[in-house]
Amino acid sequence: MLNRLVQFALSQRLFVLLATALLAGFGWYAFRNLPIDAFPDVSSTQVKVIMKAPGMTPEEIESRIAGPIEVEMLGIPRQRMLRSVSKYGLVDVTVDFEDGTDIYWARQQVSERLANIAGDLPSGISGGMAPVTTPLGEMYMFTIEADGMTLEERRTLLDWVIRPALRAVPGVADVNALGGKVHSFEVVPDPVKLAALGVSTAQLKSAIEANNRNDGAGRLGEGGEVLLVRSEGNIKTAEDLRSIVVSRKDGNLARLGDVAQVRDGSVTRYGVVTKDGKAEAVEGLVLGLAGANAQKVVEGVTQKLEDLKPTLPAGVEIKPFYNRAELVKKAVGTVSTALIEATVIVLVLLGAFLGNVRAAVAVAVILPLSALSTFILMRSVGMSANLMSLGGLAIALGMLVDAAVVVVENIVQHLEQEGSKKKLPRLHIVLRAVREVSVPVSAGILIIITVFLPLLTLQGLEGKYFVPVAMTIVFALISSLVLSLTVIPVLASFLLKKVAHEDPWLPRKLLKVYEPVLAWALKKQRIVFVAAALLLVAAAGIYTQVGKTFLPEMDEGDIIVGIEKLPSVSLEETAALDLKIHQALMSQIPEITGVVARAGSDEIGLDPMGLNQTDTFLVLKPREEWKLANKEALIARIREVLDQMPGISYSFTQPIDMRVSEMIIGVRGDLAIKIFGTELGKLNELAAQIETLMKTVPGNQDVYTVENDGVQYLRVVVDRLSAGRYGLSVEDVQDALRAQIEGQRAGTVIDGNRRIPIVLRGPDSVKISPAEFAALRITTSDGQSVPLETLATLTRESGPVKIDREMGSRYSVVIANVTGRDLVGFVEEARAKIAAEVKLPTGYRISWGGQFENQQRAAARLTLVVPLAIGFIFLILFTTFGSVRQALLVLSNIPFALVGGIVGLWVTGEYLSVPASVGFIALLGIAVVNGVGLVSYFNQLRAEGHDLVTCVTQGARRRLRPVLMTAAITAFSLVPLLFTSGPGSEIQRPLAIVVIGGLITATALTLILLPLLYLRFAYPRSEHEEGDRKNDPEPEVSHV
Repeated sequence: MLNRLVQFALSQRLFVLLATALLAGFGWYAFRNLPIDAFPDVSSTQVKVIMKAPGMTPEEIESRIAGPIEVEMLGIPRQRMLRSVSKYGLVDVTVDFEDGTDIYWARQQVSERLANIAGDLPSGISGGMAPVTTPLGEMYMFTIEADGMTLEERRTLLDWVIRPALRAVPGVADVNALGGKVHSFEVVPDPVKLAALGVSTAQLKSAIEANNRNDGAGRLGEGGEVLLVRSEGNIKTAEDLRSIVVSRKDGNLARLGDVAQVRDGSVTRYGVVTKDGKAEAVEGLVLGLAGANAQKVVEGVTQKLEDLKPTLPAGVEIKPFYNRAELVKKAVGTVSTALIEATVIVLVLLGAFLGNVRAAVAVAVILPLSALSTFILMRSVGMSANLMSLGGLAIALGMLVDAAVVVVENIVQHLEQEGSKKKLPRLHIVLRAVREVSVPVSAGILIIITVFLPLLTLQGLEGKYFVPVAMTIVFALISSLVLSLTVIPVLASFLLKKVAHEDPWLPRKLLKVYEPVLAWALKKQRIVFVAAALLLVAAAGIYTQVGKTFLPEMDEGDIIVGIEKLPSVSLEETAALDLKIHQALMSQIPEITGVVARAGSDEIGLDPMGLNQTDTFLVLKPREEWKLANKEALIARIREVLDQMPGISYSFTQPIDMRVSEMIIGVRGDLAIKIFGTELGKLNELAAQIETLMKTVPGNQDVYTVENDGVQYLRVVVDRLSAGRYGLSVEDVQDALRAQIEGQRAGTVIDGNRRIPIVLRGPDSVKISPAEFAALRITTSDGQSVPLETLATLTRESGPVKIDREMGSRYSVVIANVTGRDLVGFVEEARAKIAAEVKLPTGYRISWGGQFENQQRAAARLTLVVPLAIGFIFLILFTTFGSVRQALLVLSNIPFALVGGIVGLWVTGEYLSVPASVGFIALLGIAVVNGVGLVSYFNQLRAEGHDLVTCVTQGARRRLRPVLMTAAITAFSLVPLLFTSGPGSEIQRPLAIVVIGGLITATALTLILLPLLYLRFAYPRSEHEEGDRKNDPEPEVSHV
C-alpha cells in the first residue's frame, strides 16, 4: 500500500503539486477561522441554579430552598457532583455533569426538576438557571465613569442602555451588573396614619397592585370599521402612585400620598464596587457563551461599545480594566514566537547536516505544509488554537522533519551512488530510495503516535489541558508521514539535480569524533556497561529528590487579592475599608495604576460572596515600566502593605485561575481540606484546629478558613397564641416585618424599556435602631395596631455567614496555597500531622481536594496507561523485526532516555508535573525511533552477509548523520520554549527540559551502548558463534 502511494505520487507529479497548493489554501483558511483563546476550555458541563430570597437567613434558605432543590436534583443521570452555598438572601446550587455531557440536555434535565418543585418553594423568591456560560466566561470588565452622574443614573445607563446592546453581540451570554444603586419608587407608610385609618401594609400592597395595569377590552364596530378598545391605568410617575385610593370611609377618600411618603429610592444592595481609592463605582462584566471564540467576542464587544459612544450622555466614559483578548494575544504570541524561532533553528540545522540547500528546502517544506494540514484537522474536530494546542505543534516541530529527513537523505545517497553510472532515470532512483525507507519511516511515526495515545485517556482538568496537545501532535505527525511519502519525493525529484559526492563539513567532523569513541567502547565493553548501570542507579536516586506537583502555576499577568473582613461588617463599612486599602496600595506601590474591588454578590448571583469578602483587581503598569524585578517581588511588596491593615486576612489569585479552582472544588486554592459533618459549630471548630496545624507545615502560604461565625442575628420568635388573638398568622407577622426592613415588592413601573420596582418599606429609623424595631407596631386586618413585643420575643445571637453543602452533606473548608516546595510532599506531611492531632467525632470525615486531587488522578491514570503504550510499542517493534530479542533491545533505550530528563528536572529545580510527564512520554517515542533506525540498518548489513562487528561498526557510522540530525533538530527546536516568558511558558518549560535532557543521554547511549548490546544479544549465542567462526573477527571483540 505504501509503495503504491509513493508510485502514484511520482507518476502524477503535477496533480500532487496542485493538490499541495489546494491543501495550503484550505490550511490557511482554516487557520484564519480557528477559534483563538488563551487556554483550552477547561470547564466541565455545569448548570447553576441561583435563587434570590430577600431577607432570608442562611439556615432558613438551606432548609426551605437548598434542601428541596438538592433532593430533586440528586436523581439526574450522568451527574458527578452537586454543591450548594446558602447565604443571606441567596442560594447557589451547582450541578456538575460528567465530561462530554451536552450542556443543553443537562439544562433541560435541571429545568424539568426545578419545575417539579416550584410549587413547594416559598413565595416571593425569584431566580432560576444561570446563563449558558462557563466559569471561564468572564471576558471583558469595565467601569462607567461620569463626573456629573449619580450611582443610580450610572447603574440605570448600564442596565437599560449598555447591557441590552452588548447582549446582542454574538457569543455574549449575558452582562453582569455590579455596584451602583438600582432605582426604585419607595413607599414609606406612616404607622400612625395607617393605624388611624385601620389600614394594614398588606392592604396597601394590594391597592398598589390593583391600580397598576393596562388592558384591552375588545373591539367596537363603527360602520364598516372597528375600534380596538384599550384601557390604561399603568403607573408612570410618582404622582400616579400618590393618587391611588387606599381607603374610603364615610365618603372620605384616603390616597396613598396621604398615608405614606412616596419617593425615589433604591432596592436593597447585596454588593458594592469601589475604584482607585476614590469612591464607589458601577461595573459591567461581559460573560461569554460556553465554547465562544474569546477573541471574536471581545472584538464584537469593543466594536459595539464604540458604536454606542455617540448615543451615551455627554461626559460618560466606558473604561475597560480587564480584556481577555490581551491575554489571548500574549499567550498565543508566546507560542507563535517560539514556533518561528524553532523553524529558523530547524532550517539552519538541516542546511548544516545535509550540506545541500536544495535538499534542505525539500525537507523544510514539510513544516508549513504539516502545520496547515494540522489546522484543517483541528478545525474539523472543533479544536481552538490556544496555548496548549499550539504548544503541541511546537513540541512536534522537531519530529515533523524526521520522516522527510530520512526520505530526502536516502534519495541523496542513492543519487550519489547512481550519479556516476547514469544507467537509471532519476525518477526510478527516487522511487527506489523512497520505497526502501517507507516501512521504517511509517513504523517510526506510528510508534511516536502510539506513545502519545495515553495522553488522550487523561480526564478532568489535566485531560482538558493535555488532550489538545496530544491531538495536535498526532495530527501533525500523520500529516508529515503522508506528505513525506507523496509531496517530498515529488519536490526532491524536481530539486535534486546534482548531488555532491562527499559528506558535508558538520557530519564529517562529527564522524571524526565518533569513530574513535565507538572503537574504544567496543574494546572496553565492560566499562561501558558498568558506567551505564551506574547512570541508571544515580538517576533512580535523583528521582527521589525531585518534587511532584500537578501543574506549574501560570502567570496570567493580572493579580486579584481576595480580602476577608469580620463577618458582621456592614456594606458601607466594607466599602470604606476597601477604599482605604486602595489608597494604601496605590500610594506605596507605583506599579499599581488602578484598583477595582467588588464586595458581596453580583446582580445575577454567579459569584455569591458575603459583604465581608472582596475581590480586589489590580490594574498594573506594563512590565517594562516596573521598578520591581518580577511578579513575585510585587506580591511580596503588596503583602508588606496589607500586613499593616488591621482586621483583614488576604490571599492572592488570578482571574482564570480563581474560576478554575472554584469550578473544580468550589473554593480557590492549591489545596482544599474539606471537613464533612452535621453541626455548623463543630465544623467551624475543626476547621480552626486544622487551619492552625496547616500553618505549622513548611511551605504553607495564605492558609485560611472562611470565617463562618460571628454574624449577629436578631431572632424574632412569634407567639402563635398572641398573634392568633389579634387575627394574625405567623406569615402575616413575617410579611409585615420584611416590609419594614428589607422592603416588599408591590409591582413595577414600566417606562419605555425600563422597569422600575415599587418597594414598600418602613421608615429609615427602623433600619438603624434595634430599639425602634422592637417598638414597631403591626396593623391587623380589622384596623388594630399591635406592638411587636406583644406578638413575639426578641433575642440576639450569632450565627453562620453561609452554609456549604456537597452531595447533601454540610462541610467546612480550609484552603492553602503551597510555595517553595512540591505539592505532594506538602500534603503527605500535612496529612500525617492532622491524622495524629485531630480527633474526628463520629459521622465526621475529611477529604483532600484541589490541585492535589488532580495530581493524584493524573498520576494514577498515567501509571496504568503508559505501560500499556510501551506494550503496544513492543508489538510494533516485534512486527517490524520479527524478533523478541531485537524488540527488547530497542526498548532498552527507554530507561537511558529517562535518565537525562530526570537529571534535567533536578538541575533546573523544576518539579515532576503533568507537563514534565508529557515530556517523558515524547522521549519514549523519540528514543525508540532512533533505536529502530539503527537496528534496521544493522539487520540490513547482516542480511548482506557481513559479520556482526562489521555490521555494528559500518552501520553505526552510516546512521550517525540521521540519528544526530533527528535528535539535534528535536532538541534544538525546543530550546526557544526554555527561554520564552509570558503566559503559559511555565507549562512548556518543564516539558522542554525533559525532552532536551533526555535526548542528550538517549542519543549518546543509542550510538554507543546499542551497538554493544546488538553485538551481544541480537542473536542467540549459537548463531552468534557460528557467525564468528565464519568471518573470524578479532578475538578480543567477539569473546569478551
